[in-house]
Amino acid sequence: MLAGIVAGLLVFVCARWLGEPQVERAIAFEQAMDQASGAPPEIEMVSRRVQRTVGLLTGALVYGTAIGGLFGLVFAVASGRVEITTSQRLSAVLAALGFLSVGLVPALKYPPNPPAVGNPDTIGIRTASYFFLVACSVAALVFALQMGKRIAPRWRHANRWVFTGILYVAVVAIVFHFLPEIDEVPPSFPATLLWKFRVVALEIQFVLWATIGFLFGFLTNRNVPG
Repeated sequence: MLAGIVAGLLVFVCARWLGEPQVERAIAFEQAMDQASGAPPEIEMVSRRVQRTVGLLTGALVYGTAIGGLFGLVFAVASGRVEITTSQRLSAVLAALGFLSVGLVPALKYPPNPPAVGNPDTIGIRTASYFFLVACSVAALVFALQMGKRIAPRWRHANRWVFTGILYVAVVAIVFHFLPEIDEVPPSFPATLLWKFRVVALEIQFVLWATIGFLFGFLTNRNVPG
């Protein structure tokens, strides 16, 4: 959890420095569209000043701590049950798999969107579909790794990993096919802004998982006797 807290602080810095400018531009676009249509401005439940400071910091720390705690549990389960013997390598591999299954793959189907993108009436189905996809991605990864482990005595090491990767992609592709398509980007929304926002969102995920993987492995390695 300590690694998660540090990761949360770095996520806050990245989100504040890289993400907030994109959010401000998206909000400005939304306000301009509301003015053009004659719609009244939305009432802010929480001011933008609080959102981009205390609110963002709180969210980043809570998310980082939660991911750090879950990462520690997964590390404890995997330790001694996989071929990787050093804690630093195992931590790095788990972090890479976490970024892949939780951060990258779900974003290919449901990429993060800035303000002014998305219909408020579909927020329920969008949220449920996204978290269901995250759960399926993690489950598919575990399934593929288990199947790869079972065929280990029959195939070479490289072939086993190729099989594992293909199986994971196949399962995820099937899930992608049956989940609903959600495309609510306004035609007039700047494509460059949308691209930058989504890239920054992935960069933040990378910072989170990379920090946890490195710091957790470093701290665990220091506590190993001998």
